[in-house]
Amino acid sequence: MSLSVARRTIATPVLLTLLLVGFALVAVMAGSKPFNQTIIDIFLKVIFVVGLWVFVGNSGVISFGHIAFACLGGYVAAWTTIKPMMKGMSMPGLPDWLMQTEIPYWAAALVGAGWAALWALMFGAVLMRLSGIAASIATFAMLAMVNSIYSNWDSVTAATSSVVGIPIVRTIWPYLIAAILSVFAAWAYGISRHGLALRAARDEPTAAAASGIDIPRARLIAFVISGAIMGMGGALYAHSIGVVTPDTFYLGLTFITLSMLVVGGMGSLSGAVLGVLILSSLIQILRWLEAGVQVGQTTFALPGGVQEIALGVVMILILMFRPTGIMSNRDLSLSTRPAMEPPGRSETGSGPKT
Repeated sequence: MSLSVARRTIATPVLLTLLLVGFALVAVMAGSKPFNQTIIDIFLKVIFVVGLWVFVGNSGVISFGHIAFACLGGYVAAWTTIKPMMKGMSMPGLPDWLMQTEIPYWAAALVGAGWAALWALMFGAVLMRLSGIAASIATFAMLAMVNSIYSNWDSVTAATSSVVGIPIVRTIWPYLIAAILSVFAAWAYGISRHGLALRAARDEPTAAAASGIDIPRARLIAFVISGAIMGMGGALYAHSIGVVTPDTFYLGLTFITLSMLVVGGMGSLSGAVLGVLILSSLIQILRWLEAGVQVGQTTFALPGGVQEIALGVVMILILMFRPTGIMSNRDLSLSTRPAMEPPGRSETGSGPKT
């Protein structure tokens, strides 16, 4: 990592951190438990979308399978933090040493990150040799495979039944810290030589290969790092709700995180974070309106389903009028130069491709 590049771009994660801290302070001042849970959900989405950006934003390959790593992390939390007696009832097939294991939530998040990274390494060793639409379809196949295994492994995952008893962490600060760590990890990767090499391969694959860049290896490194971030997020997600099922980490979470990345802008870390904050705020406002708002003697409420329609309209408008996202491949920075790109790169360079 170049020291000069680090100094020039450090404003990006710092400014994003201040935004996240601002959201946390709003939750603290509101003093509402439901609103506190909403902010926790936002921080978890930040972790997921930032983890997705590490691979998708730098490689240009759309991944439909990253939520599989969140699933792996979520079940690690279930295996390692539930009381042994409860594990014996719902997951009798666990090994004895794992059945007796009981660790704190933060340790489970670290183990979940490592477990997901290990599987990302194994899956990525094969998938990262593919490019374009073939790679995207292969990542979706990975998601479907993980979901199918976990939905049928009765003795270890309780199949489609809910695994309950995961200690619930209500305080907002662990999720804020994890989101900030994810942002800084993604930033550090983005300005590293591995991140620069992968973006070079994204924009000019022929020239990058001719320059000696091992493109499958560069993609694999990003895939493993992003998998680790997703695994950590999955473990914390389990602790935020206290229950997991395979479908908790499937298509719904896959498409909402991809939507947030698209709206914010795949080409920048700031776009990944701002996409979450903007869409999450819109979703929350629509939820309030659907629940009903008292105006004088009348209750005004939007019909059910408006939330999904509004999200679809927002995505269509973004893709029509700003296809590179709200941030247009730029990062929040105190300088005028694009924050996450090497000097000399054209601002009109190609963006992520499927």
